[in-house]
Amino acid sequence: MTDTPKSDIRNAKPVVDALADVLNDTYALIIKTHTYHWNVTGPLFFAVHSLTEEQYDEMFAAADVIAERIRALGQLASVKVSDTDKSANDALSAVQMINDLLADHETLTERARALVEIAEAENDPATADLATERAAFHEKTAWMLRSLAA
Repeated sequence: MTDTPKSDIRNAKPVVDALADVLNDTYALIIKTHTYHWNVTGPLFFAVHSLTEEQYDEMFAAADVIAERIRALGQLASVKVSDTDKSANDALSAVQMINDLLADHETLTERARALVEIAEAENDPATADLATERAAFHEKTAWMLRSLAA
């Protein structure tokens, strides 16, 4: 008996690769969001500070779910910390932070949608459901950020 679970999907590699991309992007966005949470100033302080806290908490929990799905598919889960965006360390206005986060959430929405397609093609409804949930979160967050910056 082995510790590696067997999956009923046809080919886990494309699914795991896409999950790993989502996990990496999620972790990078967690770090950026948390950094903006700490450093936001100005009239939008409270709104951005509160919203970013909700966002990084939700994404941290989601990263665990994504990593556990990778493990369930028999692969090791890891992130490349070097992939985190260095621009979060720049002094940006609240509106610049909002727009930067918005772009990242839009990117993650597209990455999650692509994961849905890959998972469905590989007969992996569990991953497709997870990716659909992630896409919905990032779509809603993008809408909130757009509304805040309007």
